[in-house]
Amino acid sequence: MMAENALKLGEPGFAGDDHVLPFQVEGLDVRGRAVQLGPMLDGILGRHDYPAPVARLLAEAITLTVLLGTSLKFEGKLIVQTKGDGPVDLLVADFAAPENVRAYARFDQAALDAAIAAGTTEPHELLGKGILAFTIDQGAHTQRYQGIVPLDGHTLEEIAGVYFRQSEQIPTKVRLGVAELYDRDAAGKARHRWRAGGMVAQFLPQAPERMRQADLPGGDGEEAGHKIADDDNWAEAKAMVETIDADELTDPNVGTERLLFRLFHERGVRVYQPQQVFDRCSCSREKLKGVLAGLSAEEIAHTADDKGEIAVTCEFCSTTYRFEAAEVLPQ
Repeated sequence: MMAENALKLGEPGFAGDDHVLPFQVEGLDVRGRAVQLGPMLDGILGRHDYPAPVARLLAEAITLTVLLGTSLKFEGKLIVQTKGDGPVDLLVADFAAPENVRAYARFDQAALDAAIAAGTTEPHELLGKGILAFTIDQGAHTQRYQGIVPLDGHTLEEIAGVYFRQSEQIPTKVRLGVAELYDRDAAGKARHRWRAGGMVAQFLPQAPERMRQADLPGGDGEEAGHKIADDDNWAEAKAMVETIDADELTDPNVGTERLLFRLFHERGVRVYQPQQVFDRCSCSREKLKGVLAGLSAEEIAHTADDKGEIAVTCEFCSTTYRFEAAEVLPQ
């Protein structure tokens, strides 16, 4: 990142909700991104009206996706997805570069009710056994890249850490937090809102041998006949990030800049132009009409209602599109 793009911490109007803030700590060879999500997140979760345990899980997935997706250097997509055998069997968060986010969750209501009654609503209990997948799609005429790891961890934060250790092989620390905010609007009416926050910090020194980790394949610490200890800079950075309280990630009175300053001011933290993200779905009537046009006449007849209409609801944004069966019948 060019130094001239750096901004001073505390500039008026800087960052704020729904803006991903890139940062660099030169004294520790660390780069990363941090964010607090407010209206964008609340819009996605509010339209689906998920039960609180499901909403929390999806909020974490959205936060992780936003932090990683805003680092894409091309016009493409990052899709973060969990598939498991728990009550919440599917989470999908989709980031279309440079700024659009959509997401949804699928769950078994009866199984979720039983989990709530039994008090087994920790993330690993709701997700069950399965996989976490990161898919990068650069568009037509390109091959998708997909990294998959098992749901091996008690939280999505821990599971994402497994992915970075095994797939990216870049020393990475992830922090995620979600909160429900109860307050009153300008008219004094009580309201409920969702907030989330997160940080991804990565150790990126100029000397590549300093990036070896003991838990990576080939990173058992043996190099040229002597032991490679965990780098002091990275150990310090990890320790700092681990001090973050979940409330600090989501509290609008703390803010992303103030949190970064608390963590790294002694090491010279530098922040860059924030990237705003938006609650925007890529569905359209034209796209769905094209999908329906690929069905056979028998399938269309079976899908249409008594009035000869076909209703299709987008799982991401809950928008319903209606078509006359005659519109999509094969010619």
